[in-house]
Amino acid sequence: MTSIRSDAAARRAQLLDAADAVFGEHGITAPLDLVVERAGVGRATLYRNFPDRAALIEAMLQRTLEKIQAHVAELGERDDALFELLDGMARRIVHSPALADYWRAVDQNDPPIRAARLRVLKLMEPALQRARAAGLCRPDLELADLSLVSSMLGAALRGRTRAERARLATRALQLLRPGLAATGGAGG
Repeated sequence: MTSIRSDAAARRAQLLDAADAVFGEHGITAPLDLVVERAGVGRATLYRNFPDRAALIEAMLQRTLEKIQAHVAELGERDDALFELLDGMARRIVHSPALADYWRAVDQNDPPIRAARLRVLKLMEPALQRARAAGLCRPDLELADLSLVSSMLGAALRGRTRAERARLATRALQLLRPGLAATGGAGG
């Protein structure tokens, strides 16, 4: 029974990886047959795991949230974790552009999207607090500002290739970091 479950989990992950690649190349509205083809599974396997495109996209968002949570755990209590999390955000934009674009474009009040955004901010809050306490970021940096920073990083989506997106994301971080950094020590 365990191997059946692990095979199903592997197929599900395979489908999510394929969807990420296909959507990154062709956009979020790409035919799902391309996902099936890229994953090397049958259509029935796709629909058994994800009854429709919305379920597939929601699973991709959930997997992204799990990756962020794992990154937060990996960073532990580091004072510079906030900046590492922002670097991770930029990497996700570069490597999963369709999902990042979807995340930015959907109705922000859609309950699953709103819940996901709140979860990301909640995950980042301790890192922000540590960075402020250590004097690594400006003392007036607020949790809501991180959504703005995310949107600014999202400008990297203008890049047509992964290399262009990486260049734009790197440049955005280079421009943003000084604005986020503490000036004149922890007091201001």
